[in-house]
Amino acid sequence: MDIPLSTIAVVGLGTMGTGIAEVLARAGREVIGIDISEAAARQAVAALEASTARAVQKGRITEGERHDVLARFRTFSDLQAAADAQLVIEVVPESYEIKQQLFRELDAITSPTAILATGTNALSVTRLAAESQHPERVLGLHFFNPAPAMKLVEVVSSVLTALPAVEAVTELARELGKEPVAVGDRPGFVADGLLFGYLNQAAAMYEASYASREDIDAAMKLGCGLPMGPLALLDLIGVDTARTVLEAMYSESHDRLHAPAPILKQLSEAGLTGRKSGRGFYTYAAPGSQTVVPDTKTPQESTGAAAGRTVRSVGVAGSGTMASGIAEVFAKAGYDVVLAARSQEKADTAKGRIAKSLERSVTKGRLTAEARDETLARITAAGSLDSFDDVDLAVEAVAEDLAVKQQLFATLDKVCKPGAVLATTTSSLPVVACARATSRPQDVIGMHFFNPAPAMKLVEVVRTVLTDDDVHATVREVCGKIRKHPVDCGDRAGFIVNALLFPYLNNAIKMVGEHYATLDDIDAAMKLGGGYPMGPFELLDVVGLDVSLAIEKVLHSEFRDPGLAPAPLLEHLVAAGCLGRKTGRGFREYARR
Repeated sequence: MDIPLSTIAVVGLGTMGTGIAEVLARAGREVIGIDISEAAARQAVAALEASTARAVQKGRITEGERHDVLARFRTFSDLQAAADAQLVIEVVPESYEIKQQLFRELDAITSPTAILATGTNALSVTRLAAESQHPERVLGLHFFNPAPAMKLVEVVSSVLTALPAVEAVTELARELGKEPVAVGDRPGFVADGLLFGYLNQAAAMYEASYASREDIDAAMKLGCGLPMGPLALLDLIGVDTARTVLEAMYSESHDRLHAPAPILKQLSEAGLTGRKSGRGFYTYAAPGSQTVVPDTKTPQESTGAAAGRTVRSVGVAGSGTMASGIAEVFAKAGYDVVLAARSQEKADTAKGRIAKSLERSVTKGRLTAEARDETLARITAAGSLDSFDDVDLAVEAVAEDLAVKQQLFATLDKVCKPGAVLATTTSSLPVVACARATSRPQDVIGMHFFNPAPAMKLVEVVRTVLTDDDVHATVREVCGKIRKHPVDCGDRAGFIVNALLFPYLNNAIKMVGEHYATLDDIDAAMKLGGGYPMGPFELLDVVGLDVSLAIEKVLHSEFRDPGLAPAPLLEHLVAAGCLGRKTGRGFREYARR
């Protein structure tokens, strides 16, 4: 199989097949595009003509180079055209019957030395290879959409695949400017194996009416830095495709987190498959359009909503990074802020941290010296919560320990004036448990800021069954004034972001624990294939493995789902004191500062 892959056939000229053909033709390969639909073939040629024309306009290629690329792409409707190809990549519908029939036909057409690659992301490569007379030449070559832009290619080996075939397509991927990641044969492989579990949970969260589709998508974009929210991404991928992938994953894992949310079946069977049909979780201007248009689920401006309470001054309890960051946010927005800690010294240190943060903003030109001085002047450092006697909003940002928070709320209940709103920044504890520590639970709400508070735009607004409407309205109004994006969610473990993020992180750890893939390959797969700003193991080491384990335990305790049980490897590392960057070692080792 040590042969050059200069002539490559792509069978199936849908969006993915057309994208793969473009990548190959641009890289100098002779590309044979095959599709039973002549209309699909014409559309593929038109798409390549349009994309190369744009490349010429932008100065990326010359007109002569464009002519050469187009000349290297020929289309046919007969599979016999693949006879001279050294590599055949199939991108036909996700069906064992269709793909197996194709491989049987290719056996009779292609040379025994030709490599046959399936573009599946849901079906077993081993099962497909077993249908071939030469299973040793069959492997998976999973590109990501859009293929010309996405760098990741998963190279999937079965137990039958010959090493030279794997080496040949791996080298091809590198020559195409892609980042190949070697993975074994299981549904979803690495990127989709982690991505689709997360998407499935988001769909279930929406189906349960826990949060609106807009709030779920905004939370994951703003809270995690993702390029798209999960429900919008499901519409892009195709609700039916997602259901097929999840069914394949569940058939192997029997993990309830992979069992397709019922709403995926309902939408699929109704033909509401996402952008391609013009409607899925959202409604689009037309089939194939990316423009979202209002529908019956679009949030309406509520004219009869409760008016919020007046907030002029804010108290922030705590002396850590989060407390000082929140105090900075409020002071920048023009609020008078009391920053209270357990001692005057700790409060002064926290205010000093704010001064350094503001100075960095001045140095970078984001803030004027005058604005810096005005912001600092609005902050009063205090060594006692007694200084909260006249604040309109009290925000606690102390240790994530329920007993500590309950004691603090009992103190706020005694100190704060009647009508003051009391907010907790907890990320995992029940807000109502804090509320019940006071004699005014109707005034208590969750305001979950994200770290670093000055930079992160998201605030999860968590109302309990006891929270008054005007308290909820107050916090949403305040979020607008401090230039944060509020999303509403109920008082249950993880709220939106952590409830979707940490099971994904936990599943990544399980992949490593099962020796399916390496840390580096998984991190690369999620950054290159999913558009994540950080890989799961990079993120875990930043968050802290002890913090991550605590959140996993809270989620598992609340939802009682076996799939949410903390990965054993995570528990072992925490027990060994390997907590991430803060200790110099977590999943990776770091230089000591």
